[in-house]
Amino acid sequence: MKLVRIVAATVAVTIFGAVVGGLTCGWLFNWVYELEPTNVWKPMDGPPGVIFLVGCLVMNLILVLVYALLNKGIPGSNRLVKGLIFGLCVWAVGMLPGMFATFVFMTVAIPAVIYMAVMGLILTPLKGLIIAAIYGK
Repeated sequence: MKLVRIVAATVAVTIFGAVVGGLTCGWLFNWVYELEPTNVWKPMDGPPGVIFLVGCLVMNLILVLVYALLNKGIPGSNRLVKGLIFGLCVWAVGMLPGMFATFVFMTVAIPAVIYMAVMGLILTPLKGLIIAAIYGK
């Protein structure tokens, strides 16, 4: 495995997620978190703390490592297409079942669940694209 590229992809995906999350969840679509019931969300007086950032780094490192392990078996005509397909697969087997379980078992506003599922559908392929572009063949 290419350690420098793994670390670079991890940092890039984490920065991408932080920027997009700040713009979407923290600003443009933050109204979703004001839909009843609001008691399911922790109070936020500012951006998430260091624990969140470290957790994102660790989870993104795992994401990049999984891509590195599977990239030769991912279908696609080039590495960018492979990255998009990888991201769609991650969304389909990771986020989508989680959002369904959230809808069924938790008291969260349905528009919030839809928002999170759609954001995942957009962001995970883009993360896959970033990983593939940096990690290479």
